[in-house]
Amino acid sequence: MPSTTEFDWNDIPLILALARSGNMSATGRHLGVDASTISRRIAAAEKALKLRLFIRDNTGYQLTDAGQVFVEHGEAVYGNVQSMLQASSQEADATAGPVNITSIDFLFDYWLLEHVPALHAQHPHLQLTLQAENQNLSFTRREADFALRLGQPGEDAALVMRRLGDLGFAVYGHASFAGLPRERWSEQPWIAYDNALAGTAEMRWLAGIAPTRIVLKVNSLSTMVRACRAGVGMALLPCIMGQQEGLVRIGEGVEVLRDIWLLSHRDAGSIARFKTVATWLSQLYAASQGLLCGAALPP
Repeated sequence: MPSTTEFDWNDIPLILALARSGNMSATGRHLGVDASTISRRIAAAEKALKLRLFIRDNTGYQLTDAGQVFVEHGEAVYGNVQSMLQASSQEADATAGPVNITSIDFLFDYWLLEHVPALHAQHPHLQLTLQAENQNLSFTRREADFALRLGQPGEDAALVMRRLGDLGFAVYGHASFAGLPRERWSEQPWIAYDNALAGTAEMRWLAGIAPTRIVLKVNSLSTMVRACRAGVGMALLPCIMGQQEGLVRIGEGVEVLRDIWLLSHRDAGSIARFKTVATWLSQLYAASQGLLCGAALPP
């Protein structure tokens, strides 16, 4: 039986070229390879395959019956390989296809979503999937192509990590809390995260002002916002959420700044649709920096 482990598949185009020309020198010139190298590789291929592919006569190199069968199948195999490489190259160069982004949901709802139509207008064949998830999804298994995270993640050789910038948090509440001086904040009713999220920067800040009345604990920002709007109490919220929900900012300053990090797989930089989305996210943050940091009010 032929030894496929010893056969060098790179010799297929060489065998096909010699079969077409029937001349060792002409094949060498066509491929840019010395005739002696071609002769040696043909001999090695025949030894590995345990087949005689060519016989030499006065007119040049002629295929044997076994060689004819090899060439017929080889043309199909080589053609398929070329098609595969071309299709792969086109896929890598095309700004089309699926892109999965994972993030905390409020960054989608209050920031990214309104900019998606403009991205699709420019690249209509992109297929975005937005996954509201703060867990570390697997980039290797393609559970996510990009992740937006608050706070610097741990080092991972498979990931490219880029800090986009800051996300601002300020104190918000119902209009009934408007103008409340800072020295009275600690005695007001507050809405906080539950114990599972007690270690966040927001809750550490709240602990620092030593509130005497935490009247409600929640495990989601959307619930916190609705509780604020209902007048349940004051809360530390992302500025972009508080502003868009029509809540009153209590106090002038931004109380907490958290990092926004963009994560992607290291190999994504060679694929056009991923490069396009990475650039879009970076440029979008730069254009929205004032709103995200809380330094500007939305128009």
